[in-house]
Amino acid sequence: QAMLSDNPRTRAQIEALLQDGHVEELRRRLLSRMTFGTAGLRAAMGAGFALINDLTIIQSTQGMYKFLARSFPDFGSRGVVVGFDTRAQEASGCNSERLARLTAAVMLCKDIPVYLFSTYVPTPFVPYAVKRLGAAAGVMVTASHNPKEDNGYKVYWHNGAQISSPNDKEILKFIEESLEPWSESWDESLSDSSPLRRDPLREICHAYMEDLNSVCFHRELNTKSPLKFVHSSFHGVGHNYVQQAFRAFGFSPPIPVPEQKDPDPNFPTVSCPNPEEGESVLELSLRLAERENAKIVLATDPDADRLAVAECVWKVFTGNELAALLGWWMLFNWKETHPCQADMGRVYMLATTVSSKILKAFAQIEGFHFEETLPGFKWIGKKIHELAKTGNEVIFAFEESIGFLCGSMVPDKDGVSAAVVVAEMASYLYNKNQTLHQQLQNIFEVYGYHISTTSYVICKEPLTVKRIFTRIRNFEDENTYPKSSGGHRIMHVRDVTTGYDSSQPDNRCVLPVTKSSQMITFTLQNGIVATLRTSGTEPKIKFYTEFCAPPGKSDISSLEEELKKVTNALVEEFLEPDKNNLIRRST
Repeated sequence: QAMLSDNPRTRAQIEALLQDGHVEELRRRLLSRMTFGTAGLRAAMGAGFALINDLTIIQSTQGMYKFLARSFPDFGSRGVVVGFDTRAQEASGCNSERLARLTAAVMLCKDIPVYLFSTYVPTPFVPYAVKRLGAAAGVMVTASHNPKEDNGYKVYWHNGAQISSPNDKEILKFIEESLEPWSESWDESLSDSSPLRRDPLREICHAYMEDLNSVCFHRELNTKSPLKFVHSSFHGVGHNYVQQAFRAFGFSPPIPVPEQKDPDPNFPTVSCPNPEEGESVLELSLRLAERENAKIVLATDPDADRLAVAECVWKVFTGNELAALLGWWMLFNWKETHPCQADMGRVYMLATTVSSKILKAFAQIEGFHFEETLPGFKWIGKKIHELAKTGNEVIFAFEESIGFLCGSMVPDKDGVSAAVVVAEMASYLYNKNQTLHQQLQNIFEVYGYHISTTSYVICKEPLTVKRIFTRIRNFEDENTYPKSSGGHRIMHVRDVTTGYDSSQPDNRCVLPVTKSSQMITFTLQNGIVATLRTSGTEPKIKFYTEFCAPPGKSDISSLEEELKKVTNALVEEFLEPDKNNLIRRST
């Protein structure tokens, strides 16, 4: 790689490893390539084909150029959109802006128009721009909420949805055929000198804020709302955009957490830049809210596509709880603006299969449609596109890892619009002397309590992960899954990795088979649904459990106790954390 690279810092890294005889580390970095996971390419920054650096981004873009040139006869007029966040690493000389400019250079040197944002933007701005500008594709250079060492390359298709199978496999094939950098691919300055480069920032920002009207239902109430909000942008891109979104809804802007307002690639005030971790990483926000007497805390992750919410006195909502609130809110306002209930036949809500089934309960009672997808918003984006073609409307979609889409502005998760929609919902409820938490209880009383747990263990050894899942598939005998967990009989097993589903008459999985990642779901006799899966973006094995009670059953403490017992048993029996040296989530 040192021979191919034009970056003196990554070249120096490889030469130093070579000199010091670090053969294993060289193998790890040079003998494998990144593959597309649930959110595109994502890896640590540094030298090597397995990592994110100038060269691997150039190679990826050259492969993408070839794929797009083959897929779109009008590629030369449609062009691509390129955006970036604020990640950077001094040791490798890698930063998101430079990687975005190199992405642009590869396209520009082949006479492809490039809409390159002149400054950092929220991730949802890229798919929004792809759709609005009619581009063939979009690239966002971001690693979202990953550790500071990481970066990524997220690819969007012409419909604004993230690329999914089989396009991702096709692009990888073209990347492998495009490993030699073209001489002009290194020319970062093309972004400044080429007449084919346009900056879409002003147009897209203006249009996006205008389009927020489609999910704003109570502007007059917002303008008078006495409610105070605190917003943290987690050292990322969100501050300016959330402030503008609040103004677009008629609110006074939220109070920013000063220490976390401006971009900082080192994320100095949080143990990890993921607001999903809850109270431990929201400490500064909660303290500021208490001082300011603000009732609601909103935290966008570093690339502002996800949202965490807490309410005074401090209840930090899980992704599933927030989805129950937002799903109720979007449905409530849809019904207010559509007096003819016949229209309900074309209304959909979507969720990933590891997320809460609360929307399914809504759909059964209210009469709209609910569908599940594989984990990852790319599958939701794909489903939105399919449904739109047949005249259907998705009014809300979510994944439990605090990713929400309200309305249909962007076929991807969007923390900016979700933040201001939550603010309006809170303002409406508080005006009726109700808190978000009280409304959540109301929802559960009407639609049934849905109590869930989501957590993970860290495993950095791919062979250990493989061994764990192979054992589950051959638990007592060859090709037999576990028959019980925590003393409860397992009624059904669905294995998306192999395509097996014991609940189907033909034992075949309804969801698409994904051989590249591990995912097994168990349905227990007591009604608990539990899933074990590998993360598509981090070295984690995630586990999800949910108890779905019918409407009317409200003995919460016994449900929670039962769920806790089953979750612990599942982890100990099937993952064997101590035996496999897995790192448990620190709480």
